[in-house]
Order: sequence, then structure tokens, then C-alpha cells
Amino acid sequence: MRFRWYATLCLLALVGHGVQAQTYPVRPVRMIVPFAPGGTADIIGRPLAQRLGETLGSSVVVDNRGGAGGSVGVILVAKATPDGYTLLLGSSGAITIAPSLSKLSYDPAADFAPIGMVAQVVSAAGIKQE
Repeated sequence: MRFRWYATLCLLALVGHGVQAQTYPVRPVRMIVPFAPGGTADIIGRPLAQRLGETLGSSVVVDNRGGAGGSVGVILVAKATPDGYTLLLGSSGAITIAPSLSKLSYDPAADFAPIGMVAQVVSAAGIKQE
């Protein structure tokens, strides 16, 4: 009786061994920055991509796709295969403001899943001092 119990336990342990989660990532991850190189989003995105790559154990490639106030890069991500290999480092403009100004080819609420806030950027206004 005891042998049968141990044999069953060993078989159950082996059954779960073959069913493991696939490792991620198995290829480089692409981070779309929807603005030109050298801007604030690019300056934030490059160190983020490096650190994310170290954490994931794979390379994260920054791909700057500027144009139309960030919409070019956002559309690229919205049309990408939803496999976790295309990330967007976007700003609130293309995600929250653009939909209220014009009809878009993407739906921010349906096409994207938020991961988290990366940075908080301070903006200022000024005039020439007399």
C-alpha cells in the first residue's frame, strides 16, 4: 500500500515537470518611443531600456518613431502583435489628449494595457525679463 502511494506521488511530480511556463523573452523586446531621438522621452527611455533588459535577461531596443505629436509611434504599437515584444513609452498627449481632438485609428482604452508610470516631467512657462 505504501509503495503504491509513493509511486503515485512520483508520477504526479513528473506530470507537472513537462508543463512549465515558456520563458520570456526569447528574442529582443522593442520599446517604441514616439518622439525624435534626443528629446525627453528618449532620454528617459534609453536608461529604462537598459535596466529593463538587464532585469529580463534580454536586450530591449529603443525604436524612435516620431511624428504627428507622437501618434505615429502610438499607431505602430496599436497595430503590433500583442505578444509582449513591443512596448510603448508614450506620453499623455497621444493617449489622452489626441482622442479628444480628432478621430484616431486606435482606441487608447482598448488597444493598450498600462504597465506603470515611468517618469513625471515638470513643465514651466516663462517670459522675457525686463
